[in-house]
Formats: sequence, C-alpha cells, structure tokens
Amino acid sequence: MKWNHAIKDYKHYLQIERGLSENSIESYILDVQRLLKFLEQENITTSPLSIEKEILQQFIFEIAKLVNPRSQSRIISGLKSFFNYLVFEDYRETNPMELIESPKIGRKLPDTLSVEEIDLIIKQIDLSKPEGERNRAIIETLYGCGLRVSEVITLTLSSLFFDEGYISVTGKGDKQRFVPIGDITQKYINIYTSQIRNHINIKKGEEDTLFLNRRGGQLTRAMIFTIVKQLVEKAGIHKKVSPHTFRHSFATHLLENGADLRAIQLMLGHESITTTEIYMHIDRSHLSEVIHNFHPRR
Repeated sequence: MKWNHAIKDYKHYLQIERGLSENSIESYILDVQRLLKFLEQENITTSPLSIEKEILQQFIFEIAKLVNPRSQSRIISGLKSFFNYLVFEDYRETNPMELIESPKIGRKLPDTLSVEEIDLIIKQIDLSKPEGERNRAIIETLYGCGLRVSEVITLTLSSLFFDEGYISVTGKGDKQRFVPIGDITQKYINIYTSQIRNHINIKKGEEDTLFLNRRGGQLTRAMIFTIVKQLVEKAGIHKKVSPHTFRHSFATHLLENGADLRAIQLMLGHESITTTEIYMHIDRSHLSEVIHNFHPRR
C-alpha cells in the first residue's frame, strides 16, 4: 500500500465512519502528510505498512525542534490515530506509535473575559455602518449561546425557534443540538434581520444563511476572527482573545453562577463531560462558596 492510497482511505474513514468535521479531517491528514514530507526529505523509502518505530521516533525528534510541546503532542496523537486505522483494517498487526509518548504539557486554559470586558468590546462596534448591527448580533450569539465560530457562520434563519427560546445548531460531525437563546441575543438578531439583512442582495443558495457578508454570501471563519481582533484592540484589552474566548466565557460564567456541569456540557455539545471540565476556569473563592452554600456540614 502506497502512502497516497492509505491517506485517501483514511480520509474516507474519518468522514464516513467517524463523522468528523472538515476542519478536524484536514488536521488529521496534515499530520500524516508531515510525516510523508519528512520521509521524502530524508530519502527514506518505506510504506505505511512497513514503517518502523525507529523512523517515527526520528521524525518526532525533528518535529520537536520546530513546534511547541502542545503541537508535538497533537501530531503524535494524529499519527497514532492513523496507524490505529491501519490496524483496525487489518493492514498492519501493530501500531508503531504505540510506545511513543507525548511530551508532558500542562493544562492550558484560554483567557476568560469578564462581563464588563465583553460589554466594552461590544461598545466598540460602529452601529452607524450596516455591518455594525450584524457584528453586534454575532458577538452576542457567540457569548449568549456559547457557540463555536463554525456553528455561528452556518446558522440559518430556519434554525431559529425564538418562540420556543431555542436555536438548532450543527456542531462537530454534523451533529444537531438545541441551545437555549436569551432575550438579549434574540433582540439583536431580530434587529439585524429586520433592519439590515433584508436590504442585502443575497446570493443564490444563501437565502437561509443568517449572517451574511456585504456581497450576500456566507461569512468565513477568518472574517469572524478579524472582527473580534479589531474590536478587542479598540477596547484596549490586553488578552489573547478569539471567537472561542466568548464560548469559554459563556461556560465559565454559567458555572460561577451555579449552573449544572451536565447542562453546560449539553449546551456546548461536548461528547465527554471531561472536555467540559477543561473549560471550567474557576477560582478558589467560588469553590469555597459552593461548600458553604451546599455542604450539609457547612
């Protein structure tokens, strides 16, 4: 089996069997392509079925010079997944990555914005421009519903169930979930759709897309990142803020105000509650408050 054939089959497996998103699939495939590029540069002739642990260790050693431990760990995890697939399909008997350990990395939590900082960011939006109302609705949706940026750009008019207080969200692996939406977020989406969106010349095929660019097409992830970056700079906030920061803040603020971890997991669309726990960036004073309020020996 040649590398290109193995990568193609692996991609189909990730799409069909595991139902991963295009972004996740691209990341997994990139890990294998990095290994293939290394083999070509070093003039190492081997196939995915015959490559041995020693060559992979050499590759990891070289990668460690170029990327940080977190990226290195992700690449190792990606390659383990690739060779696990080959074992699963009976192409190989063993996974040559099995005994290769990932570097020790601490749990890295993104910065969390306070409610005051989020309000300050929103205040920087220029509402005199047509895109201002759209951008305010986007920020309110990121924070008010805890959505991923990919989920925001794929929201549709038909996914809004405001009378019931929910929106239908398409998450990772095209999995659907219903997320509660508050009155404030509904208010700004309604302003955008009734005052701005209905005056846009919408591209064919995008009639149901909620957030549109000036040309009537779907917004890109990069555009949302740019909007957030510019607003944070104008607000003078010196934190590493991305669209995902609003999702993290959503989860953190809910937990700090007494929300149930399981409920937060369902709203975020996490398969495992362990993933949700990583988002819980809470301080000791909050934990102490929980003990004093809820423990029978308080």
